[in-house]
Amino acid sequence: MEHRYLGASGLRVPVLSFGTGTFGGEGDFFKAWGQTDVAGARRLLDVAIEAGVNLFDSADIYSKGAAESILGEAIKGRPRDSLLISTKATFRFGDGENEVGSSRYHLIRSVDAALKRLGTDYIDLFQLHGFDARTPIEETLSTLDDLVRAGKLRYLGVSNFSGWHLMKSLAIADRYGWSRYVAHQAYYSLIGRDYEWELMPLALDQGVGAVVWSPLGWGRLTGKIRRGQPLPETSRLHVTGDMGPPVQDEYLYKVVDALDEVARETGKTIPQIALNWLLQRPTVATVVIGARNEEQLKQNLGAVGWNLTAEQVAKLDAASATAKAYPYWHQSGFGERNPSPV
Repeated sequence: MEHRYLGASGLRVPVLSFGTGTFGGEGDFFKAWGQTDVAGARRLLDVAIEAGVNLFDSADIYSKGAAESILGEAIKGRPRDSLLISTKATFRFGDGENEVGSSRYHLIRSVDAALKRLGTDYIDLFQLHGFDARTPIEETLSTLDDLVRAGKLRYLGVSNFSGWHLMKSLAIADRYGWSRYVAHQAYYSLIGRDYEWELMPLALDQGVGAVVWSPLGWGRLTGKIRRGQPLPETSRLHVTGDMGPPVQDEYLYKVVDALDEVARETGKTIPQIALNWLLQRPTVATVVIGARNEEQLKQNLGAVGWNLTAEQVAKLDAASATAKAYPYWHQSGFGERNPSPV
């Protein structure tokens, strides 16, 4: 398993990491993702670790904390220093007025509760699940820095931030000498390339590694969704489709057609090709893969150990290209001053 530095930090992470959104199955939304119990989680971790994947990503809101608890049970008895545990907070987790956001109150409570559910003394990578515009960034960053100094958190990251959210946070951290964000868990896929417009150049400039979530386009790049065919009965899109990133049908089919062509050339599956394409993009440190079962996990693990050719990458790039929003379309017309990061 190839390892890469996580942004400008000294932490090396595997290029594939395992997401625990399928653990627990609490509520209709996460039930559609998966219902892996402790025994199933232990087996999936066995398979992942054997393949060299030792970074496991969770969040407090995944199945109302059950995903973290199941992950905590699944890592029991394993050498803690051989594992990397990542989790997230900031979304609402309780009914109280202060049970949401990135305030000092909520972050300290969230970290302590996550440590208890995970059964560990420290979290290797802690990420804000989203930006909190109601809390001063100084309050958030000073709190996170305190938690790093206390030994509860090792590295810091964010998720779903816009460019100015992230850049302002980094500037404030630099001003006060606080711990910097080294990771951005961002949506990025062959059918969701907005990350390239501003967040990728920012990440290159500031040393922020991309931790890619939903690399298969919210379950659309499995190879099972086809032009002229109904949505498979087993697809979680029946429940979660309206909650994920929007994709026009014809655009999806155009990308799948290109994936089919590359699949015939390589003998690889569509998910493997979509994942491999991401692993060749600038700033990508690790791609979070999920799996409801061992078969899915092993198929996703087959995305490493080989590379698409430059011609195949270009073919996929062309099929997935979209019109950029302003000012990015304007900037891209002046390559001598604004070279594309890809």
